[in-house]
Amino acid sequence: MRRLVQDLASYEQELGLHQTNSTGLMIAGTASGVGKTTVALALIAAMRRRGLVVQPFKGGPDFLDTGHHSRMSGRIARNLDTWMLGPEANADVLAQGRRGADAVVVEGMMGLFDGKDGLSEVGSTAEIAKLLALSVVLVVDAGKSARSVGAVVLGFEKFDPSLRLAGVILNNVASERHFAMLKSAIESACATPVLGWVPREPAATIPERHLGLHAAPNEPQEDAMLEVFAELAERHLDMDQIVTLACGSPSAVPHAGSTEASEDVGPVRIGVARDKAFSFYYEDNLDLLREAGAEIVPFSPLEDDALPKDLDAIYLGGGYPELYAAQLSANMGMLAGVREFAASGRLVYAECGGMIYLSKSLSSLSGQGHPMAGVLPMQFEMTERLVSFGYVTVKVTDDCLLGTAGTEVRGHSFHYSRIVGVPDLPVSYRVQYSLSGREEVEGFRAGGVLASYVHLHFRGNESIAKNFVAGARAAGVSLMVPA
Repeated sequence: MRRLVQDLASYEQELGLHQTNSTGLMIAGTASGVGKTTVALALIAAMRRRGLVVQPFKGGPDFLDTGHHSRMSGRIARNLDTWMLGPEANADVLAQGRRGADAVVVEGMMGLFDGKDGLSEVGSTAEIAKLLALSVVLVVDAGKSARSVGAVVLGFEKFDPSLRLAGVILNNVASERHFAMLKSAIESACATPVLGWVPREPAATIPERHLGLHAAPNEPQEDAMLEVFAELAERHLDMDQIVTLACGSPSAVPHAGSTEASEDVGPVRIGVARDKAFSFYYEDNLDLLREAGAEIVPFSPLEDDALPKDLDAIYLGGGYPELYAAQLSANMGMLAGVREFAASGRLVYAECGGMIYLSKSLSSLSGQGHPMAGVLPMQFEMTERLVSFGYVTVKVTDDCLLGTAGTEVRGHSFHYSRIVGVPDLPVSYRVQYSLSGREEVEGFRAGGVLASYVHLHFRGNESIAKNFVAGARAAGVSLMVPA
């Protein structure tokens, strides 16, 4: 036994398990679907109930989990991504996002080591954790496991010894007795401590949808759900140890970007559609627009009967316009306002669902058509299967509101809809998909409108936000100059 303890201590040192310069907590998984989101929400809820200010992050391009994180934490979740963003940009996202927070909780994506390919950790949860010095807690679905769970954890320990593996949480555990068996199997062979277990808990189940999880609800039972998740964590997990990992050391963040002062002129007012139909935004995009001199003015295409006054530009993000197509189509005042705004020559930038909203119509799976704003001479139809999914590199081929020809930025595409026919519009993008290598032309232009299926992360090329704000300012000035 003494020899085993000595060996484990030596192995812990090799793995770096005693490091204390963590910047926060990474919730990783052995694979997709093992319960990372449930665990992350439970930890966020428990820390918040303890009085801690928790800043959530999501690894990868996901917008859906971030909605749940934001509601559970009371702070807007951010995205970390080593494929779309460089090392300094990721460090900036972490450093700026955690300001004013006591604890950092990051939910990873897919399996811990799953990334761009099978040969490296590029684009993986592991790469994010190592880059940003995050303590990794591995979630294992143990629902159908016994002693073999020890082999699983041991494999993850040894696969990349440079990774800080700080704990294991076992999900889908049947009983205390089941947990005791699993814990003994892990502790007999592994150096990583077991931080607790999550039972099969129907009350903490998050409904699924075709793009992953449901968008976070805007409902009064949020407080009740917070209590359910918090109690789940406090009852079954070693929250004291987990809080220590999550609070970390802000000084360990490898880089903190500087904010350039904007010109001493009035702000550019950019209207941003934010409601149940349009909720897919990287918060850092909005931060960068503010840093470039924009005032973000939220509005709702669902509920508002007119655009906010004195806007210089509009940003229509993605979301679920198909779920609210009838309501969007019935809001004639807003549709007319958007058409009039675009016709004035002012700038409109639209991604995915926002592009659908600017089109002539959207057809549901049943074939029912819903008229939209009619700004773009395009029609869309919903599909039963995913049409496009994955990381993309966008190269600007013709000058547009985001940049001049040659500008490059990375993003992500995922949608269950398609364009009907071939749109008769000029394009500004050449898009390349990272996995397949497939290329296509995209970025449709009409006057001051730029629309695309691609969700861009502006921190991948911060000139994007500056160009947008500068272009919106110039367009506004030109409208004030008499003909």
